[in-house]
Amino acid sequence: MDPYLSRIRQLIDTNYGTFRGLVRVWLGQLEFVLGRTEPYLHPRLQQIDRLVFVCLGNINRSAFSEAVARAQGVHTCSIGLSTTTGHPAFHKAVATAGPLGLDLGAHKATDLSDYQFRPNDLLLVMEIRHAHKLRAAGYPAESIALLGHWAAPHRIHLHDPHVLSDAYFRTCFDLLQSAVQGLVADLRAASSPCIQR
Repeated sequence: MDPYLSRIRQLIDTNYGTFRGLVRVWLGQLEFVLGRTEPYLHPRLQQIDRLVFVCLGNINRSAFSEAVARAQGVHTCSIGLSTTTGHPAFHKAVATAGPLGLDLGAHKATDLSDYQFRPNDLLLVMEIRHAHKLRAAGYPAESIALLGHWAAPHRIHLHDPHVLSDAYFRTCFDLLQSAVQGLVADLRAASSPCIQR
């Protein structure tokens, strides 16, 4: 294989997981630039009682994000849009979280159908399509936000690492950790009640 193509594939694998992931990240950023994500960028942080992290399976992205938030003293939980309640975190998620000082060994997934919405919950989604699914299920736009808006670097679409490389798992979890930390800093500045005193 051409060394140049091999290097490009390695960069895509590490930073985006797959070529599809790269495209979805670009499309997410385009949606942001065009203003289409605006309804999901400015939650009323001073009113938030609980952060609810949302992905598909609740065994990777949202599970890890919940653990990061809980370690920072935030009232939080996590759910999956299409999962089975009780499933453990994915083994790669557990392995990746460990060196970052977080233990996902006791995590159990919660399906959306088993989640009880509270008016001051903030549902933090990983992808724009997750926000659309929540809206279609009847959740109000003002209760939904794109977690990647707080990531460093800014990344509206946080691509699913499930069954992808160890390198991308680490990249994804680094992005999630930075996003949660950025959000928590804003919550503290807003004296949000979800910060446990």
